[in-house]
Amino acid sequence: MAEDLENLSSKELHDRAVERAVRHVDVGFLWRLLQAIPAAQAAAGHPDQAEADVSHLSSIVNELVHSGEGEVADALRPLYIDYLGG
Repeated sequence: MAEDLENLSSKELHDRAVERAVRHVDVGFLWRLLQAIPAAQAAAGHPDQAEADVSHLSSIVNELVHSGEGEVADALRPLYIDYLGG
């Protein structure tokens, strides 16, 4: 199964992981994802976004929605694979 997950795009991994977490009301995973996003943004070369104030609900929701896009999604691949494979 983990090998199959490795073949998915980062966007597909994000969508599957977030969909699963929402379906199972897995707030723990969503919280871990939110905590991982600033480091992923920094790793993707967007330190200005990593320093953004995530204390506002709209900011948090926006970060979660966009965590499946581009280099940030690529940086979060291990988190998605671990969640979906576990």
